[in-house]
Amino acid sequence: MSVQDFNEILDFAVQREEEAVLFYRDLQENVKFADQKKMLKELEAMEMGHIVVIENIRKKGSYLEEVKAVPNLKISEYLVSDVEDLDLSYQNILIKAMKREEASTKLYSEMSIRFHDNEIKSLFRKLAAEEASHKLHFERLYDDWISKDN
Repeated sequence: MSVQDFNEILDFAVQREEEAVLFYRDLQENVKFADQKKMLKELEAMEMGHIVVIENIRKKGSYLEEVKAVPNLKISEYLVSDVEDLDLSYQNILIKAMKREEASTKLYSEMSIRFHDNEIKSLFRKLAAEEASHKLHFERLYDDWISKDN
């Protein structure tokens, strides 16, 4: 794989992460409670961390590593799929976050299958695992929130 092709793939991944940063930043403008804003800032920081990881790979090169499996509670798979019209209650912010992380996990997983280059496969597997761990984080928050009233 050429350096140019490698950089274009990294540019694609950075663009996806920048979109996620903007998504969480925009949500911060619309929430009413400080706790919600704090959570969204944490989400924004997580996505910014992905950009740092990708840029470090660009600077230092990729290396093959074993990617650990992340448990999937599959909560988001059973929730409403059209999240654009949801209000910004705590529950719905968690749903939006889960759905976004679910979509990113699927995208990066599919990208890891499409490329034959082992470095690129490893990069996308790593990004998919990162997104899956974020999804798991939100699924646990959601599960805890639902469980506390029952």
